[in-house]
Amino acid sequence: MTADESFGRLDDDDYPAYTMGRAADILGTTPGFLRAIGDARLITPLRSEGGHRRYSRYQLRIAARARKLVDQGTPVEAACRIVILEDQLEEAQRINADHHRTTEAANSKAAV
Repeated sequence: MTADESFGRLDDDDYPAYTMGRAADILGTTPGFLRAIGDARLITPLRSEGGHRRYSRYQLRIAARARKLVDQGTPVEAACRIVILEDQLEEAQRINADHHRTTEAANSKAAV
């Protein structure tokens, strides 16, 4: 890998750059919390060659959303489920909006 390729990874939200300890520090939580949200299948960290968990910035943003709910008193399992459902709802709304745009475009062409 060249230096340019390595440097490009710094902007990659999916690159697993953070160790469990560093990820916990960034989130202000414990490694146990990261294990718990992994067990709840909210995020699945990648593994280094040595088997250590590695987290991406994208995964840390998801973990932060769950942590906010847990800090408000929501159990970890429920917080993970809420985050998953919020993401599914957002995706469904995006698909629905795309469908409406496509249908409206087809209807306006048919009316001409």
